[in-house]
Amino acid sequence: MSVYIGVLVVYLGALAVIGVVMSGRSRNAGDFAIGGRSVGPWVTALSFVAAYYSSVVIIGGGAFGWKFGLATLWVGAGNVLVGTTLAWIVLGRRVRRFTENLDVVTLPGFFAGRYGSPASAIFSASATGLFLIVYNVSVLKGMANSFEVLMDLPYWAGVLISGVVILFYTAVGGYLAVVWTSMLQGIVMIVALTVLTFFSLREVGGMTALVDRLHDVDPGLVNTPGVWGWAGLISFTLIVSLGTWGMPQLLVRFYSIKSDKMLRMGTVIVTVGASVALLPYLTGAVARVLVPELESADQAIPSLTRLVLNDWGGALFLAGVVAAGMSTFAGVLIIISSSLVRDVWIRGLKREMSPAAELKANRIMSIAVGTVSLLIALKPPALVLVLTAFSWAVIASTNLWPLLFGVYWKRTSPAATMASMVSGVAAALIWQAWPKLSWLPPLPPVLAGVHGFVVGVAVGLVVIVVGTLVGRPAEPGNIARAWGTDRQV
Repeated sequence: MSVYIGVLVVYLGALAVIGVVMSGRSRNAGDFAIGGRSVGPWVTALSFVAAYYSSVVIIGGGAFGWKFGLATLWVGAGNVLVGTTLAWIVLGRRVRRFTENLDVVTLPGFFAGRYGSPASAIFSASATGLFLIVYNVSVLKGMANSFEVLMDLPYWAGVLISGVVILFYTAVGGYLAVVWTSMLQGIVMIVALTVLTFFSLREVGGMTALVDRLHDVDPGLVNTPGVWGWAGLISFTLIVSLGTWGMPQLLVRFYSIKSDKMLRMGTVIVTVGASVALLPYLTGAVARVLVPELESADQAIPSLTRLVLNDWGGALFLAGVVAAGMSTFAGVLIIISSSLVRDVWIRGLKREMSPAAELKANRIMSIAVGTVSLLIALKPPALVLVLTAFSWAVIASTNLWPLLFGVYWKRTSPAATMASMVSGVAAALIWQAWPKLSWLPPLPPVLAGVHGFVVGVAVGLVVIVVGTLVGRPAEPGNIARAWGTDRQV
């Protein structure tokens, strides 16, 4: 126990120090939200990895690996190729340039500037903010559960330890504190997952032995799609891969990097770093062999850690889980506070605010939003846990197509953008609720495993394309500013 405490004290202390050091570099709201567009490729790439692979992915990915076997490695491959590399190639350069051209620091701000539509900005800020709070509750829960299993601490203590440290360095240091701590957290997470995977495979006898022993448990655990089924496998892979394209806490990395050249370098770094996405699913499958009797699949990774690692290794892994969760939680706080202050209060409600007052409001709002998440996480109601399952579906249905079409198709209509947001969210929510509504007919078996994410983004895609073809495009001035052509006149 003393080893765990020592490692955590040093680690959490380092995060607090980074927050204090970076506080002097957050001189205005732009610095607080995106670090003044001054961040280099290594910090950007590793902080992206840490924010993407939260404690939910590590613990939840291990749970899926335990339940569904080696087919889940396709999910990890999708995380790397689609969720990371392709996102950086397709979105990175354009999102950076457009947000700089429009002088915006948030995704709702981009929608307002690109489409001249305050309504779409407010809808995006509201829907995204609500479901990111829900997502943060699950992140805190994942960290607290790891404290429970590995240190025998009460659940509430894990929530408070994690939450208070995050609130401190985020409110004090802003985005620069978040990305620098996330870089450290990304390194810790990569090392921790690599160590756990090495010792787990050694314990089980290597990959060949793992396949043989999983086959003995259930042949479906070594086949694709195996016991999961195609609908479940494809849906989940799309959610956690394509879904990242609409997640503001990941997209903000593109706003903040220094230059296009650094984006190209960062793409290589982030692809290598993101390859750790395969490891939670693989170690989860190992856990199915080594710890087959569990009360909950969420215990797979923590239980495996206790089995194959000593106290030092266990402390390192706990630090890795906490690192993954903290980087995600902190990034979400920055996104929500900046959106609420700038996009809802200042632009939406037309309230004047000085730069110093806006910076102060951002800090207060980040503490307030974080405290709400912390209080809910202390005793998360069942509804929150249900909503968490499709928070990414709602957020992606809101933001994905308006962003992608907004940086590639000049004609994209403001009205179609708003309609795509509303219809996509409605479709995702209705589809997820369908099995629980007794007055609706049951879904056919072939559709029962399809997640609301797939339905929401499909509906949103159709609506934005059709609506744009029949509707009016954005004002020429907004298009010129977004593409930067107004400066060439």
